[in-house]
Amino acid sequence: MGIMPAQKVAQFYDRFKEIDVTFTKDMLQVTGLVPEQVHLKCGSDFWPCVLYATSFQGAKIVANIKSGLLDKLQHANNTVSLRLCFKNAEKEANPVTFFVASRVLGTMPYKNSEEVSMLTLQFTQRPPDDLIEIIGRILDANINSSKRKDERILLNPESERRLKLLSKESAAFIQGVPRRCILRELSFSNAKLIMMGVAKFLVEKETALRFDFDDPRESFLVKGKFVRSENVEGKKEMVALAMDFDEANIPMGYKIRINEYLNSARADLRIASGEEE
Repeated sequence: MGIMPAQKVAQFYDRFKEIDVTFTKDMLQVTGLVPEQVHLKCGSDFWPCVLYATSFQGAKIVANIKSGLLDKLQHANNTVSLRLCFKNAEKEANPVTFFVASRVLGTMPYKNSEEVSMLTLQFTQRPPDDLIEIIGRILDANINSSKRKDERILLNPESERRLKLLSKESAAFIQGVPRRCILRELSFSNAKLIMMGVAKFLVEKETALRFDFDDPRESFLVKGKFVRSENVEGKKEMVALAMDFDEANIPMGYKIRINEYLNSARADLRIASGEEE
């Protein structure tokens, strides 16, 4: 992960400090959380646990209590530290690891289990900037994917470079069959592309569009359907198609890529016009 300016970290903290992020499979992938390296430290002992959700003010974890955890918490007056570990895209051999000082506010059986409980933690100090940056990027992208969903990115050599898009050449999977295509425009909620075919056989077809990015290398399949078509001047065998995404299933990693491009472009405009960041 890059070094985020302290001002941006502070903005993320102020804007999002009360919002919980649940660690679904998509969140595990996009944050790079290393589940086997997540532990609860109480006194000098460590307990493996699962990070269920977190905000900048607290977290919920799931842990086995049969090993004496509850007794240990009682003796420690519910004072603990949550150890978190995230992959570092820039230095894979050096993951980002830190502790967050916390207090256990309560426990409850997890899915009616007698051995596993969910613990609610309250952070006793502002969490490390690394956590604020990781979670803040996700929340910022998620909010902007609704507020700025129709802002379009016209693909050209400069926008491709800044997006870190590997190529405009891609594939649209129609009924599971890949068809070569060329990307023309992107946004949070839709895309425009060119491919060989007949419009009347493609419009209203459900599809999945592949996006390949670099630094770090990532590929996303975004589901949706073709909603309208246009002719391609001088190429009767080609058709230009507009695709609306299934907004409930857009990968978070794709949202972050689009969000960071739009934020960067907006920052450049402010600098060019003499406005302060």
